Amino acid sequence: MPRHIFVGDVQGCREELEALLEAVRFDPAGDRLHPVGDLVNRGPDSLGTLRLVRSLGAGGVLGNHDVHLLRVDAGLRRLRDGDTFDDVLEAPDRQELVTWLAARPFFRELPGVWLVHAGLDPTWDDPADQLGDADPLDPDDDADFAIRVRHCTKSGKRPERDDPPPGPPFLPWFEHWRGRDVPTLVFGHWAQRGLVVEPGVRGLDTGCVWGGRLTAWIAEEDRLVHRKAARAYAAYGA
Repeated sequence: MPRHIFVGDVQGCREELEALLEAVRFDPAGDRLHPVGDLVNRGPDSLGTLRLVRSLGAGGVLGNHDVHLLRVDAGLRRLRDGDTFDDVLEAPDRQELVTWLAARPFFRELPGVWLVHAGLDPTWDDPADQLGDADPLDPDDDADFAIRVRHCTKSGKRPERDDPPPGPPFLPWFEHWRGRDVPTLVFGHWAQRGLVVEPGVRGLDTGCVWGGRLTAWIAEEDRLVHRKAARAYAAYGA
């Protein structure tokens, strides 16, 4: 039986991703790999990570660091201090990798799962319709929400800052989706909060690039698998 395997923010931690795929016994002939976004940046091997996931026919969604890479590649942004995807920009297969990455959506609906990098606005009735035409090279409020939100109000308003956690009426975005008849919400982006395992919610960013773990959730088995980072590749918050 094919399995849908969701993996938290990789951020260029290729070796840890390879170890995690080995641990879940990933079979590219049948299994489907779905990263939650942020395949690149801050870690040591963005190029190797993109080459690996592309070779495995991965699905997944875009994260804020993926969008940043795409916009730098297109000349719409400059590299920032701490960016570590120069290897992608200088690679002989850059165009193929960038084109593949740009084809990832901001939202993906799968059997029993809604997948997004950061979160979904609680005012949206149909996230697929809301985000279906979003272009990673063209700034869009809805796409920005999907790749950056952590806290919001029930009307979708975001706080000026998420750290320290804002008080009411701001709550973790997924709290506003409770009680609604929707699939399991799977997301990343929130290393500080860490693993979230609650009814109808799976948050998979366990901070591998900060020295934490890389986490996979196998949907059909409702099973989590982790692999510890070899070391911290970036200072948290940098």
